[in-house]
Amino acid sequence: MTPIVYLHGFASGPSSGKARFFRERLQAAGAAVSVPDLAEGDFEHLTISRQLEVIRRTAPHGPVSLIGSSLGGYLAALYAARHPEVERLVLLAPAFGFPRRWPERLGAEQMERWRAGGTIDVYHYALGRKCALRYDLIADAERYEDDPDFLQPVLIFHGEHDDVVPPAVSQRFAAGRSNVKLEIVDSGHELHNVLEPMWRQMAPFLGAR
Repeated sequence: MTPIVYLHGFASGPSSGKARFFRERLQAAGAAVSVPDLAEGDFEHLTISRQLEVIRRTAPHGPVSLIGSSLGGYLAALYAARHPEVERLVLLAPAFGFPRRWPERLGAEQMERWRAGGTIDVYHYALGRKCALRYDLIADAERYEDDPDFLQPVLIFHGEHDDVVPPAVSQRFAAGRSNVKLEIVDSGHELHNVLEPMWRQMAPFLGAR
């Protein structure tokens, strides 16, 4: 079975519920699984470029499959578009167009305050507290494409009630792409209530027995 790297979401970490669930299932199936801390303990200076470098250093030399949740899904897509050794992807509510989502949620005025002030306080779910985050995240993210173009097979799960990344984002991405299988599920952004059904589809796709 191809080694697997699981990429957690924004303001999350390797100990998230989904990361633990899929790591345990995959390891039980005999897979070698890595779940890196994409912020490497420095959430304030988080950028897309730094996270892609973490993935590069974590991924084995040779074939690898990626599982990515939310921002981790977007990172997985970006990485696959640049690394043909990636064999397959599973994306969970992928945050395509990541930098464009911030103005939609914060509004132009708060975005400008963030840019001018340099940092904003963001709740970090893994740490259970608010943490400073530099505007460098947005400035760096704007260098990257909204919808990475890759040819590897990908299985996408997206909650029909997702109010963080609307399911239309994945539906638009899947349209016209023959390598994409999209499953719209009865859930929200976290997908916690559909972990077992997702695993039943994900396991054969990744070659788990």
